[in-house]
Amino acid sequence: MLARLVAAAALLLASPAAAAEPVKLPCERACMEDLAGKLLTALAAHDAKSLPLAKAARYTENGQEMGFDNGLWQTASKVGAYRHVFADPASGQFGTFATMDENGHGLVLGVRVRLELGLISEVELVTYRTGAGPAWNDAGYGNLEKMKTPKPLWMQAGGKRLSRQELAQAANYYFAGIENNDGKGYYPFTADCDRLENGTATSNNPGIVRMGPVDIGGMGCKAQFSTGLYGVVTEVHDRRYPVIDEERQAVFALAVFDHCGCKKSLTMPDGTKVDTGFFSKPSSILLAEAFKIDGGLIRQVEAVGTSVPYHMRPGWGR
Repeated sequence: MLARLVAAAALLLASPAAAAEPVKLPCERACMEDLAGKLLTALAAHDAKSLPLAKAARYTENGQEMGFDNGLWQTASKVGAYRHVFADPASGQFGTFATMDENGHGLVLGVRVRLELGLISEVELVTYRTGAGPAWNDAGYGNLEKMKTPKPLWMQAGGKRLSRQELAQAANYYFAGIENNDGKGYYPFTADCDRLENGTATSNNPGIVRMGPVDIGGMGCKAQFSTGLYGVVTEVHDRRYPVIDEERQAVFALAVFDHCGCKKSLTMPDGTKVDTGFFSKPSSILLAEAFKIDGGLIRQVEAVGTSVPYHMRPGWGR
C-alpha cells in the first residue's frame, strides 16, 4: 500500500515535460533562438514532452486555451523554412514568426513564449491557415518559404536608441492610428516603411488590396493611414507589448482588431466616399504584429492574423 501511495504521489508531482531539463540561465538571444527552433520541432513531432515546460504551463491557440496535446500539437507535420525571432531577455519572453506544414497545407504562425526559472510557462500561438482568407493571403506562405529569413533591416540596431517604454509607445501609435482611422491622425512612419501580413506585402504592392476605387495596397504605410480607409477598424483592444527587443529596436505585440460592421461607407479627407464592402458585417482579427522602430518612427511591420469571433478576448491579461 505504501509503495502504491508513493508511486501515486510521484505521478501527481511530475510535469508533462519532466524529461526535459530547464533552460540554462540567463537565457539571452542565442538561447531564445535555439528554444524557438526546439518549440517548432516539438510541434511538428507532436512531442511537448521534449520541451522544458513548467508544471502549470498555459497554451492558447488563436485565443483558445487547450492542453499541449491538442490543436496544432496534433496536426503540425513539418517545420517550415522561414523563421524570425524577437528576443527580450529582460522580460524572459520571445516572439517568433514562422512557417509550418499542417497535414500537407501551408501554415504561417506567430508565437509568444514566456520563460520562468528556465521553464516555459506560457505559449500563445496565432495561426493563419491557407484557405482561411483572401487568395492573396494564401500566397504569403510560399513567399516566406522562399525568403527563409526576414529582411536584413530587421537585424540592424537602428539610429537613435529608444527606451523600452518609448519603443512600446511607438508601436502603440500604429494601433492608435488605425483605430477609427480618419486620415488626419499622427502616423509616425518612415518614408520607406513596408508591411508584411501573413507573408504577403500589403504596402507598396500595387493591385494586392483595393477598397472601392482606391489601390490602398499600392501605397506606402503613411499614405495608407492618410486615406482614412482603415476606419473599418473600429476598436483595437487587448493591446499588449510583451516582447521588447531592445537590441534590435523592435516590438512584438498582440491585439484584436474589431470591425463593427456599422460603417457602410467611409469618407476620405479629400471627400471621396468609399463603400466598406466586406467590412459591412461584424468581424474581428487576432494579430501577432511586430514593429521595427528607427528613431521613433515605424520602418517595418510584420504580422500574422486570423479571423476570430467578433470582439473575442484572447485569454491573456496585460
